[in-house]
Amino acid sequence: MDAAVSPRDRAGRTVLERAIALARHSDSPEHYTRTLFTPAHRAAARQVAEWMRAAGMAVRVDAIGNVIGRYEAAEGAGSRAILLGSHFDSVRNGGKYDGVLGILVPIACAAELHARGERLAHAVEVIAFSDEEGARFQTSFLSSRALAGRFDPAVLARRDADGVSLEAAMREVGLDPAAVESARIDPAGVAAYVEVHIEQGPVLLREGLALGIVTTIAGGTRNTVRVRGEAGHAGTVPMAMRHDALAAAAEMVLAVEGRCAAGGSLVGTVGILHVKDGTGNVIPGDVELSVDIRAAEDAVREAAEHDVFEHFEAIARRRGVSLERTRTHHVHAVPCAPWLQDRLAESVRRAGVEPRRLPSGAGHDAMIMAEVCDVGMLFVRCGAGGVSHNPAETVTAEDCGLAVEALLDFLRRL
Repeated sequence: MDAAVSPRDRAGRTVLERAIALARHSDSPEHYTRTLFTPAHRAAARQVAEWMRAAGMAVRVDAIGNVIGRYEAAEGAGSRAILLGSHFDSVRNGGKYDGVLGILVPIACAAELHARGERLAHAVEVIAFSDEEGARFQTSFLSSRALAGRFDPAVLARRDADGVSLEAAMREVGLDPAAVESARIDPAGVAAYVEVHIEQGPVLLREGLALGIVTTIAGGTRNTVRVRGEAGHAGTVPMAMRHDALAAAAEMVLAVEGRCAAGGSLVGTVGILHVKDGTGNVIPGDVELSVDIRAAEDAVREAAEHDVFEHFEAIARRRGVSLERTRTHHVHAVPCAPWLQDRLAESVRRAGVEPRRLPSGAGHDAMIMAEVCDVGMLFVRCGAGGVSHNPAETVTAEDCGLAVEALLDFLRRL
């Protein structure tokens, strides 16, 4: 590589090249999808472990498949570790920087320390979480929950689209479902957890800033709603006599949008709308939809959720359909520790970027790790208008280099 290239640029290029290389390990030959314990997922885990070892880290794989690299502290220093990390699974047809950036940036920091023979006053552990998105088994934050001691054995019975259970998938890759408890970490050995992540939004891009410091991670709930009406022939049932489940569901979708458009951090999304046995000449009788509601303040989210489902019930009564509602996900809003925000802001400024504090509307493993220790987050500017969870998701090598520089400064100054 050109000797004139600065350490910042070199690190940024390496992070970007590795993210692109890692995206080649995909469940699909057509797009980037990597779900828990598939062959692509296992290949990605091996690659991450290889990069960790090259950075001078001791590597282990825990009982839930997390890949963990540890860079030891200076001799005689305390054994408490700063935990850094993010996830290496993805949503279906996702973006190649979501999650993995928070693994590759810390590895680059460890590599720089290793190259200089430099040890810090604390150990550094980089955690590549095996499953955050939960796309295969609908198990959001599965691996961070295991670290926090919140693994629910009931999820072992969950099955993927091919009917394979999580328990069977674990056994297939050589993991013992009965041993997951051993993944729990001891809070006494942890100083803090810091996660680097693409912003997944347009704020930093619009303000011309490469990095941002997260203040709060929005809480969220997801519900699956089933609307049951009455199927019938599209040509013979008069409009006034119909109990159209899809028409009711469509009105419910607009109810979510209307209630969650109040402003602030509140957002609401219906991302799934499925008509069972849907046919062009049949009145829909059975429809399923998802409802995702998030806000930085739990009280705001809870009030919106109450209003939305009260409105759903009113729609159902008026249209003569029935409702079934199942909550599938619930996390509380999590504030990032003020002292970590301040330290990250100092390091961002020292990297030449004006510190910008902003909330995260997306969920992150940091939300679960907050039950174990103080957490902080560093955002990296997302290109392409802030698009994320999408193949158009982009970051630049320059911004990645700035993230490495700021994070390394943060680690050295703790």
